[in-house]
Amino acid sequence: MPLRDDVQLISVDDHLIEHPMVWQDRLPKKFLEDGPRIVESTGTETDQYGFGRSVSKGRQVWQLEGVIYAQLGLNAVAGKPREQLGTDPVRFDEMIPGCYEPKARVADMDLDGVQSALLFPSFPRFAGTLFSFVKNKELALLCTQAWNDFVLEEWCAPYPDRFIPMIILPFWSVEESIAEIKRLAKYNIRAVSFPENPAKLGLPSFHSDHWDPLLSALEEAQIVVCLHFGTSGQVTITADDAPMAVMTTLMGTNSMAATADLLFSPVFHNHPNLKVSISEGGIGWIPWLLERADITWERHRFYQNIHQTIRPSELFNKHVYGCFIVDQYGVDNRHAIGIDRLTWECDYPHSDSFWPNSRKTASEMFFNVPDDEVKRIVETNARDLFRYPRM
Repeated sequence: MPLRDDVQLISVDDHLIEHPMVWQDRLPKKFLEDGPRIVESTGTETDQYGFGRSVSKGRQVWQLEGVIYAQLGLNAVAGKPREQLGTDPVRFDEMIPGCYEPKARVADMDLDGVQSALLFPSFPRFAGTLFSFVKNKELALLCTQAWNDFVLEEWCAPYPDRFIPMIILPFWSVEESIAEIKRLAKYNIRAVSFPENPAKLGLPSFHSDHWDPLLSALEEAQIVVCLHFGTSGQVTITADDAPMAVMTTLMGTNSMAATADLLFSPVFHNHPNLKVSISEGGIGWIPWLLERADITWERHRFYQNIHQTIRPSELFNKHVYGCFIVDQYGVDNRHAIGIDRLTWECDYPHSDSFWPNSRKTASEMFFNVPDDEVKRIVETNARDLFRYPRM
């Protein structure tokens, strides 16, 4: 059964590829050499993204503080047949323009039947975590601000009904992060992309009070915290010689860990109106995790430093939203999760996306789901969560 014509698909997880001039157009002159810029590889460089592997000659690569990052496209493979999929294009002319050009992206969304999208970074990593490793912290802050200005000015402002305003933060500094939220207040930001587990990046965990001032600022501004898979900088790798398919299959375990971490932390108790979106995590695991968390809480809470009166599942039902591309098991068990906790994502231009057949794929997945529930999952929940009504 096809989706009804009056139902608009809202993707809560898409990605953009930054064009070569994002930072060169916005950084002060003194930082143009050290700031992010595209260079042509000579075949003598090593790739920081690739753990020191050599870079082949003839690639376009990013350079930041003299360090080479060769994974230019970060899986920008929209439009390619499955037999030709790889981890990344090596030049901009190997991508379709919708990866990096907003007008072309809107056309691709129209072709796909997707009305609006939330856009995550690529080169800076999904939560801007690459900038936390920049040695010059003034440059790191300016790079973060430049990305925010870029996405708000070039993508969101010209197409206010197509792109939901989301930013990244200089999260290594709570004070600078709060200042960035205030700097951009005029844009009515709806979301921030934040590391799923800051402890893995050498920062205080969600179990500390370190983040409270920032979370209070986000809560007051009604800004959703998006925790995208992999933003902790760690993935599940079972063995050095295991194929990438193992890691890809286990992506959801990152989101499971992030959810469990938050449910047993003080975050939601201290911030009763905070909302969290578990981006690209899938949903089929949620009923099991909530059952397990509640059993653990019931049997083990009395000797641990965890909240004594509110079940983890109650916190989830108030604060957390699951996100999925295709998850038939999760859809079939949607009532065990909660219809109002579910949102849909396209993941353009990554290889998990079904572009340009997202609407057809969604129709097949929701074939046995009542129309009113479908509309909530693919549109209304996202509009409510991100304060993004139809225009």
